[in-house]
Amino acid sequence: MFRNPLVIFIGSVIVLGLLFCLFPINVFDGIIVYKQGLQTVEVETPLSLSYFIGLNLYPENMEGVEDYYLTTKGIVMAFLFIIGFPAILAYRFYLKS
Repeated sequence: MFRNPLVIFIGSVIVLGLLFCLFPINVFDGIIVYKQGLQTVEVETPLSLSYFIGLNLYPENMEGVEDYYLTTKGIVMAFLFIIGFPAILAYRFYLKS
């Protein structure tokens, strides 16, 4: 059962997706937009996917934050970590069988 490449792909996508969405692992490039009075400041910083589903956000950390989002590089990194690595792993098991 665990030698089937499709099972390996789906299982590893679920595990990595849960890992990156439930725990505050700040590895994806993003931008936080702060608003201070009339001035808006954009800060490049690593973000976690858990922030986008509302986990690990604390009101005291969100003071002055108007918006936050992933850059193009951050979106590509998230895709590669969650979809790309499991695809390579499943392909390796496909070639082995």
